[in-house]
Amino acid sequence: MLIKNVRVRNRKGILDIYIKNGKIEKISENINNIDHVQVIDGKEAFVMPPYVDSHNHFDYAATYGQPVHNKSGTLFEGLDIWEMRKKRLTESDIKKRAEKVLEWQIAQGVQYIRTHVNVSERDLMSLSAMLEFREEMKKFVDIQIVAFPQYGLLNFENGLELLEEAIKMGAEVVGAIPHLEDTREDAVASLERMFEIAEKYQVLVDVHCDEIDDDQSRSLEVLASLARKYEMGPLVTASHTTAMHSYNNAYTAKLFRLLERTNINFVVNPVINLHLQGRYDSYPVRRGVTRVKELLEAGLNVSLGNDDITDPFYPFGTGNMLDVLYMLLHVSHLLGYEHIRNSFDLITTNGAQTLNIKEHYGIEEGKPANLIILPAENEYDIIRRRIKPIYSIRNGEIIAKSTPETFNVYLDKGAKRVNFKID
Repeated sequence: MLIKNVRVRNRKGILDIYIKNGKIEKISENINNIDHVQVIDGKEAFVMPPYVDSHNHFDYAATYGQPVHNKSGTLFEGLDIWEMRKKRLTESDIKKRAEKVLEWQIAQGVQYIRTHVNVSERDLMSLSAMLEFREEMKKFVDIQIVAFPQYGLLNFENGLELLEEAIKMGAEVVGAIPHLEDTREDAVASLERMFEIAEKYQVLVDVHCDEIDDDQSRSLEVLASLARKYEMGPLVTASHTTAMHSYNNAYTAKLFRLLERTNINFVVNPVINLHLQGRYDSYPVRRGVTRVKELLEAGLNVSLGNDDITDPFYPFGTGNMLDVLYMLLHVSHLLGYEHIRNSFDLITTNGAQTLNIKEHYGIEEGKPANLIILPAENEYDIIRRRIKPIYSIRNGEIIAKSTPETFNVYLDKGAKRVNFKID
């Protein structure tokens, strides 16, 4: 395949990309005289690596309103509804819903996903289904599975045993949810036991950490301290950390000294936490998104996730990473031009770092030919208009293709603009 006349993110000029045997063979100006290859004229479109969704829950997806709607908008009502929906779970049901949402994501340029799968199940049915699904979809997308104990490790019967069994079955990442344990002591103990499993099986760590508005929820300091103890910092992820939104500045300054020494990753899910947090507040209502600007200024790795897509915890979503990024830029006051331009790292290279796949990720010669092509001039243009890819290419093959939106607009006196585009 030869892709001609494109702008490549973080490179200058109009370039061509030659793909051979599923890998990027050459990137330069005016690549010609290559016979018998498919040619795509990019027409000065923008090329970048595929989007990375660093936090997802495929096993919950596409269950909104089943069997009832979440009226309060709280996490706890969502958990109660999921308890009812679980009674109808089958492996076929899980995979069918996951495939539906995955198709949405592939169409919108996502090729790498970390999904948390509930292992607070005595038969581990959800995990079994997602392991099969990961294998079936590997031609189109990389799916990384987190063994996620939705109801806690110590306050759920055999929680630790189920977590370890999930890793044995093939989950690549071990998880915890300390703020849902019964006591502070149990929260700490759950993280300690989780790290023992991570060390034993040499897997990554991703914790639902302090996803609560309680300013006394301090699991992040424990997670970071254990990451230092086990020398696993870059292999450890703290997801959500919404309590940091409520920490006082004196404590936060102390905490950041630890975080900078540890160098763990952070995943932010702004759409979901804007919806779930602040539910117990009177005015002013907290928005519950962690301190993204401060984390970035401290040089820490931050990436983004969809989290929930039309399920008991969130009513909307199509899996579009641009929706997530657009929301974050507003709520985190990151609307300076350089903030906007650099923010695409949060859904590309930073996500690859979180998933520990940077060695094989990116638009570089010798790497797999995984990329998306967007009819845009630059990052600012993409986010302003929320432009969807016209091509998603994986290992040198087209896996998704779309046509840019056009409109017919009728002005006063019957004037008409045909095939009008918003630009």
